Amino acid sequence: MSDVRRDELERRLGEEGLVVLDVRTPGEFAGASGYPCDVRQGHLPGARNVELQLLLEAADAAAIKALVGAPEGSEVIAYCHSGGRSAMAAQLLGAAGYDARNYVGSWHEWSSSPDLPIE
Repeated sequence: MSDVRRDELERRLGEEGLVVLDVRTPGEFAGASGYPCDVRQGHLPGARNVELQLLLEAADAAAIKALVGAPEGSEVIAYCHSGGRSAMAAQLLGAAGYDARNYVGSWHEWSSSPDLPIE
């Protein structure tokens, strides 16, 4: 499992079969709450939101797959605010059968670039 860098994610955003998974809280995902160090609030275009806590509470791989909603073997790129929660999520997702990777720069990096799209 290798980490994902911003340039790769920017290039691949919207790619068929790629799942971008935001593991922050629903409030962070919606842009209603977030860290004051972030210039912009919201989420990456097309991202799905499954909070890390839900993944941690999932009983087994089947429960994780039900939360993510993508077939086993799909490539899933997880992100959070700064890469810590998404690193844990990538481990859980990999154990559930996904090709899981962590976007280490996460929302903090993405939101600081005004040329990158957000929702």
